[in-house]
Amino acid sequence: MNFFDLCVACGRAIGRACVALWHVLERMIRLTYRYWYIVITILALAIGCALYFSRRENLMFRVNAVAMLNGASMQQFDQAYAPLKSYQLLPPEAPIGQYLFTKKVFNFKTFRVIDVMDDGTADYIDFKHKIKATDTVNVPMNDRLCLQFCIKERDMALVPEIEQALLATLNSDAAMQQSYGIYLKNLREQVAFDHRQAVKLDSLTSAYYFQNSLPAVSDSHGFYFSGDRRVRLFLKDIYKQQAHLQMMDYRLQLATAPVVLENHFAVDAKPKNDRRTCLILFLLMGWFGACLLAGIIDRRKEISAWLKA
Repeated sequence: MNFFDLCVACGRAIGRACVALWHVLERMIRLTYRYWYIVITILALAIGCALYFSRRENLMFRVNAVAMLNGASMQQFDQAYAPLKSYQLLPPEAPIGQYLFTKKVFNFKTFRVIDVMDDGTADYIDFKHKIKATDTVNVPMNDRLCLQFCIKERDMALVPEIEQALLATLNSDAAMQQSYGIYLKNLREQVAFDHRQAVKLDSLTSAYYFQNSLPAVSDSHGFYFSGDRRVRLFLKDIYKQQAHLQMMDYRLQLATAPVVLENHFAVDAKPKNDRRTCLILFLLMGWFGACLLAGIIDRRKEISAWLKA
């Protein structure tokens, strides 16, 4: 079979699938017309169920926040986060347990944070889990994750308490605590080293340091001072060092625990079970169910004969 034959076979298979789908829809339309009273009754029940399921006090919202890992690896975090996804494994004394066991929060998930520019800055969150490990452009960050859980509107006031309980549960993990201690020690040493290097670079731009014995010279390579020896001033390197120092100071300021949040948990504006979505889903399911019931009634004699055979 060559490529052309393969395309023909695929086209025929798609055509047969479309024809079969049309025959199913045609059959459903005829059953709807013939047994309209059954279809209308079930659709009315479906609308009632949709309105009940999407009532205001039952609305469910997604809550998201970006977490930063200070020293802990993704594997360590996954092990600490796994009991939240299946709360049967969660110890009863865990701070988040009182909210999980009473169904105040549910459906815990994690999503990778993607760095497109490879500059250590989060660009977007992979909510659809489309990024592959072999993708060299959309690189998942190793120190950031998006945490998500669901909560009903009637429990919305508990979000700050749930946030504190969730962090307390994660930060009590022994493995992450050990990694955090090593990371914090190395981070403080690196910040101290960066500050010393910044002072040295700053001294190169000081008029007191050069005094007047080093005349300024300009050539095709830039601006430098010349005297007993050349001292070139690379402003881009100075700015780069200053930006790196600011970033490390920011990391040290946030490194108060193995897991911290860059922002508080934010609630999505659109609920998962909003009224329009529920009506569409329940109406479709109600129509399919009504057509199935109508088909059984339409062929009740054949079904009865087959059962008696």
